[in-house]
Amino acid sequence: MNAPQHPNDLAAGNPRHALDNALSAVNSVLLGKHRTVRLAMACLIARGHLLLEDLPGMGKTVLAHALAKTLGLSFTRVQFTNDLLPGDLTGAAIFVKDRGEFVFHPGPLFTQLLLADEINRASPKTQSALLEAMEERQVSSDGATRPLPSPFFVIATQNPVDQLSTNALPEAQLDRFLMRVSLGYPDAEAELAVLRGEDRRELLEDLRPSLDSAGLLGLQQAARAVHASDALLAYVRALAEYTRHGAGLAHGLSPRGALALLAAGRAWALLEGRGHVLPADIQCVFPAVAMHRLGLGDARHAEAGAARLLEAVALP
Repeated sequence: MNAPQHPNDLAAGNPRHALDNALSAVNSVLLGKHRTVRLAMACLIARGHLLLEDLPGMGKTVLAHALAKTLGLSFTRVQFTNDLLPGDLTGAAIFVKDRGEFVFHPGPLFTQLLLADEINRASPKTQSALLEAMEERQVSSDGATRPLPSPFFVIATQNPVDQLSTNALPEAQLDRFLMRVSLGYPDAEAELAVLRGEDRRELLEDLRPSLDSAGLLGLQQAARAVHASDALLAYVRALAEYTRHGAGLAHGLSPRGALALLAAGRAWALLEGRGHVLPADIQCVFPAVAMHRLGLGDARHAEAGAARLLEAVALP
């Protein structure tokens, strides 16, 4: 594995090198999944939350942990179960006898990257407890509002909903995830390399930060500054309009969904080293951003459905 770049690279004016090094580090642990890793990185740069949907054992947890380590983020993993309560996430005020008062003890939400593992095994009430944190980046508890660390991301994993003891995420919560992606089975070359090589967990322990929180925040600001022409904006709107009235769907992309598509396209353009968004950037992120909002199947089959929608809308 290449030696990781020191976080001060960003301060030294070399964000491109640091970002490329972070991608290389994650790809050295999760073999053969370069596009998925790139989508996940674009999601975080666009200040979005990520939903990883796939069968058990595909590397979802490994990807989340690798991103946290290479980006220098504090990391907490919560295993979602059917008996997990909302307070188990947010924390609670506990009476301290020596002080004669209630003291708030923060829950696992107070981290920079939260891995909500197997989120669809929890009850709908517990799933909904994440909504305020994901949208507002704050927690309300015992009459007080407490801000979460910055940056703050949720990476949630879920198994296909046809598996036992799973609860489908409600539409309102699905919409809070900027992207939904699937890792899928590795190709033959990558799987042979995994079988020959070290355990993925051991490789995770060797990862060092290529960025830090300040560097990631700088990349997020840079992504928001990526130029989108009027023609590009018209293309995004045309895609959204087609899903609403031309595709025969029960419902189309909302204005918030169109904004999410544009934000993801800007982050993808930044990863490609450009200061402007191309239609190809929008097309690259469209399956991950749009398909879970349209209710068209699971993440494993998103590409095929997205291709049909993209072909129907003319390029600017």
